[in-house]
Amino acid sequence: MPTTARARRQPTDDWDQLRQLVASPEQERYELLRPIVLFGQQVTDRARATGVSARSLRRKTARFAAAGMRSLFEPDPPPTPDRRLLPLGIRRAILELKAEYPPLGPFEIARICRHRFDRAVSYHTVAKVLAVEPLPLYSPRRLPRYRDTTDPVARRKAVVDLYLEGWTVKAIAGYLETTRPRVYETLQRWVDEGLPGLADRPHGPRQPARKVDLKAMAAIRRLQANPELGEFRIHAALEQMGIPLSPSTCGRILALHRALGAPRSARSTPHDPQPMPFAAQRRHQYWSVDIRYIEDHALETDKPVYVISVLENFSRALLASAISPRQDLTAYLIVLRAAVEAHGAPEVLVSDSGSVFKAKQARAIYAALGIRKEAIDQGQPWQNDIETHFNVMRRMADVHCARATTWAELQAVHERFFRDYNHQSHAAHADRPKGRRSPAVVLGWVQGAWCDPADLDRLFRLRATRLLNPGGYLRFRHWRLYGERGLAGERAAVWVHGEILTLEHETETLAQYPVVLAADGRQLRDVGEARFFVIGHASPQPFLPSLEDVEWHPAQRLMPYRPRRQRRADQPQRRLFELAERAG
Repeated sequence: MPTTARARRQPTDDWDQLRQLVASPEQERYELLRPIVLFGQQVTDRARATGVSARSLRRKTARFAAAGMRSLFEPDPPPTPDRRLLPLGIRRAILELKAEYPPLGPFEIARICRHRFDRAVSYHTVAKVLAVEPLPLYSPRRLPRYRDTTDPVARRKAVVDLYLEGWTVKAIAGYLETTRPRVYETLQRWVDEGLPGLADRPHGPRQPARKVDLKAMAAIRRLQANPELGEFRIHAALEQMGIPLSPSTCGRILALHRALGAPRSARSTPHDPQPMPFAAQRRHQYWSVDIRYIEDHALETDKPVYVISVLENFSRALLASAISPRQDLTAYLIVLRAAVEAHGAPEVLVSDSGSVFKAKQARAIYAALGIRKEAIDQGQPWQNDIETHFNVMRRMADVHCARATTWAELQAVHERFFRDYNHQSHAAHADRPKGRRSPAVVLGWVQGAWCDPADLDRLFRLRATRLLNPGGYLRFRHWRLYGERGLAGERAAVWVHGEILTLEHETETLAQYPVVLAADGRQLRDVGEARFFVIGHASPQPFLPSLEDVEWHPAQRLMPYRPRRQRRADQPQRRLFELAERAG
């Protein structure tokens, strides 16, 4: 076999040239050691000639003497040592946990291993173990499902055991196939009571805090004397008394009392709700006004009694209301003025087509106050929000009005209804927070367009104010008219409309006088017999003689005021001490 021709070179001992001639690192190492091994050259001399340290040369020479030519070659890399420091038991536990409950993640398994073996395990290590080692083909459940354990203590103990091993509440609920609230409840019982708290207990509380007690039952029975009150109105009345019961609870107690013989209310005709044409979006946007007839009363007269009310549509608050023996323009304007004076003027006033609401004097007042007047459709009273209020009034007050035998009792019933209605919860505000559901609270401090009292006096020209003297009389257009002795020193309003003069104090009618106006339409030519009304401000001091024994005139004509005599300026003042000056 032919050989390749080699280039002929001059032999040399120069190390730098030898390094360029060698073909492999092993040959270079051989040429480095050859003079020392074959010819016995000193290590120090060889180190000086090659530039390699003497220490390295001695080490390489010793290795060549021990291993021969093998020492010239690089040793094989040592096998990689097993760097897995995690014990086999922990690795097996990681795989068994994953096989037993697959939703467990590396974080949860690391936490469980930390609690079970008292050794910190990184979730990275857990992830590597799960990635490189196979899971067991079959891993039996250590604990049965929650529903499969018949012993109540054992199944709750399983929850506690898993929690002590480091399982999360979510993992415990999933593994035992139960709910998380049940797991939380079990753990709380174990924390509070220990192992005895894991046993079954009665479903009801040991000491139930019942809201329905004998006091509440008795209060509902007293309110149920009015059979028209339903569960919501009973709930609102009890809330006003400080007894918090839900409407459904009140309904159950009402049904219990009716089963024992309590009176029942008349069945109402169901109807579909209609959209209200004057539904307010803000306070004082719409006011509703109307007059209600009360014919069921025990007064001596057979005539009906009239309730004139002004309602604020947004809050359902009753702004002003008066019970009156008449329904004329004067009675209506008395209530309207009281509402405007206390709450300002609204944007729109809604009523039916009654004559008192569209009288010329009333329309002039609307225009001056910037109130737009709207009327509901003919024969559609449901369009007026105050009709719903009148239904509430029928339920709350009509039973008590039927028992009133005097005018004072009737007014007391109306005042109590006015107060209770405004301060009890209203069904229209059921979505508001608790304690903010009454009409008075919803209305709050918000007022309509403000009106100066002097402007109101000018607008309500039918009205004039006078001061009652100690005898209860007031002077009006050269007449002395009796109002009420119990209001001595108070101001009363005088309303003149047509041929009727009315004395009023804070929307309460004191007396009415038929009058005949003079030709100028302003002065009073004659005043007839008075009609007095019983009010709650009667004087505690009765008349000394009986009125039947003396001639008493509630209305007396007075002499007109005489003009004051003017002093003449041409008469000088005479000296008072002339004699003393002369003597001096």
